[in-house]
Amino acid sequence: MTRAERQQRTRDELVDAAERLFSGQGFHATSIDAVAAEAGFTKGAVYSNFDSKEDLFFAVYERRVDRRVEEMEAAAREAPTAAEAFERMAPGTEGRREPGDGWLAVFFEFWAHVLRHPELKQRFAAQHRRVIETVAAALEVPGDSYKVATAHFAMQLGLQLERLTQPDVVDADFGRRMGLTLMDGGRDRLPD
Repeated sequence: MTRAERQQRTRDELVDAAERLFSGQGFHATSIDAVAAEAGFTKGAVYSNFDSKEDLFFAVYERRVDRRVEEMEAAAREAPTAAEAFERMAPGTEGRREPGDGWLAVFFEFWAHVLRHPELKQRFAAQHRRVIETVAAALEVPGDSYKVATAHFAMQLGLQLERLTQPDVVDADFGRRMGLTLMDGGRDRLPD
């Protein structure tokens, strides 16, 4: 392996370890020392690849967004209608890799953290925007499709948050069903 390949491998292993620990323990409870130990490296290896724990979290989040956008773009390309594209993109869709509750919890924890640290907001918003723009591109709605996609995305995130605390009310498929109802204009029906 070249030096650059070894560096990339180290970075990837650190991101993998960080994702496991952040998802299992949370952002605030996970230390840089723990990530280094989990990956089999020193704390110095973490800091030679990342500026801070936030930077490490962003590496995890950005990688997840890359994968998610790729999945969503493929779903949109393969779907014959906007409604079917949306259905294939939505949480709870059969065959779609779902984030575990640990990831959802740390995602919301980090989002709240970002709100208290303005220097992080723009980077977080840029990743958030990438997902919303992918949804907007697939929607066939009159008006500002980005705003409509933002509303759909906000509803999905809110339902996922509710699912963490009320799984008896909001099952994994509920967001998909609600999204389809809204796309259909809510025509005299609400999902079960």
